[in-house]
Amino acid sequence: MTSQLRLGDIVVEVTKKDIKNVHLSVHPPTGAVTIAAPRRMNMEAIRLFAISKLPWIKQNQKKLRSQDREPPRDYVDRESHYVWGKRYLLKLVPSDGPATIILKHKTIELHARKGLPADKLEAIVEAWYREQLKAAVPRLLEEWQPRLGVKAAKFFVRRMKTKWGSSNPQRRTIRLNTELAKKPPECLAYIVVHELSHFLSHRHDDRFLGVLDKHMPQWRSIRETLNSSPLRHEAWKNSKD
Repeated sequence: MTSQLRLGDIVVEVTKKDIKNVHLSVHPPTGAVTIAAPRRMNMEAIRLFAISKLPWIKQNQKKLRSQDREPPRDYVDRESHYVWGKRYLLKLVPSDGPATIILKHKTIELHARKGLPADKLEAIVEAWYREQLKAAVPRLLEEWQPRLGVKAAKFFVRRMKTKWGSSNPQRRTIRLNTELAKKPPECLAYIVVHELSHFLSHRHDDRFLGVLDKHMPQWRSIRETLNSSPLRHEAWKNSKD
């Protein structure tokens, strides 16, 4: 069962399900708002819950609507691509062998079968970015885990549409956006430290901020650099993807 609530100029789509708790989401790219609520919960209780979360809703809508995105890539010769914060020009090299990428002084050579469509070339490049990140993260974990006094059981590299990283303190796991392989190396280090710090405090409270201030005093400057850089272009299927 789906219905709508209107809170001023904000429309909330409400779906009742066989669940125990209320789940509130703000979806990119436009900031559409949804609530999944237990079937037993009446609409007035749901309305009061939504009203209590209005500041959070508006904050996240503002963030999503102002978030910069890269223009779409065509994967053609001399197109700009970034690796660890440096700009390289793409060079397509016809090859009958397995697709490979070779990073040179000013170019990123993509060796692949001639005539491959852009989506296939994109998949090759995305897989390569993922491998760069997977190779870089263990060294950072080895450096920072002893300093923070925590240990991750596992890390994952994922394509993420709206976040640079996330963590699950209970499972001791962290997730990192493949886009970080395009940003300066200190940005990846900051996100790794940020997510590891959530093992000590789940929220962005004084304890969490104190950990960052102690171990990475320059984190605010790095965060500003990272958050002012665009995320990858996304072809959104609908406003709640």
